Amino acid sequence: MQQATLRERGTLIQSVQRAAALLKAFDHDSSELGVAELSRRVHLHKSTVSRLLATLQSEGLVERVRGSEKYRLGYELVRLAAQMPQPLDLRQVARPFLSELAEVSHETVHLAVLDDAEVVNIEQISGSHLIRDTNWVGRRTPLHCVANGKVLLAFLSRAESDRLLARPLPRFTPKTITHKSALRAELVHIRKRGYAVARSEIEEGLNTVAAPVCDRAGQVIAAVSVSAPAYRMNSKRMSELGLLTMNTARKISARLGYTGDSKRL
Repeated sequence: MQQATLRERGTLIQSVQRAAALLKAFDHDSSELGVAELSRRVHLHKSTVSRLLATLQSEGLVERVRGSEKYRLGYELVRLAAQMPQPLDLRQVARPFLSELAEVSHETVHLAVLDDAEVVNIEQISGSHLIRDTNWVGRRTPLHCVANGKVLLAFLSRAESDRLLARPLPRFTPKTITHKSALRAELVHIRKRGYAVARSEIEEGLNTVAAPVCDRAGQVIAAVSVSAPAYRMNSKRMSELGLLTMNTARKISARLGYTGDSKRL
């Protein structure tokens, strides 16, 4: 809405938009990209992409991969990200509790926040049962098919959740919930139970539980989740991990100054 208003006023600067599009083109699966691939992704001519990359490189926002024609995000972005107080303070507060949960559960633990219509993982602690080292930090996923996304949806106002659910719900596996009425019913259950579950909904064989983290004012600002292969996280284990995850989320909330019960939100 705000961006559309700015566009109508003619205050957006095209070159800045294009540079931002280049930076956003890098993701977890494509951390190193060449000019040709970037050109295809952002729909700009190669010469324009080359000039933008040269400018971004001079500012430390991207860097050339040694011995390659490809680029990757630069360390200046790390410094800039460090200026964002809430996510980093939240990570600092949460990390000891996340580590404790990973140690007790032996599974991988994540901390995630809401970013418009997606959930973004901002911290990960790997458990002792780790099979493959997949780093989900920085990964974005739709809200409807992951446990942490469902938790963040469940504790939004009805108006805000309606806005985020206005678009279609894409299917990723046969178990992905794509009917909004079914998802609405599950969100009600999540609020009553205090934690969410996802069974092979974004990836076959991956089960997850998640619980809400509240700030001092009682607003849900993040979600703690535990993920494991379905053969290790059956229904009974899922219930056990749900309670453990909810307890961890409450500890983090208490450290942030919240004194109430997240289940009543």
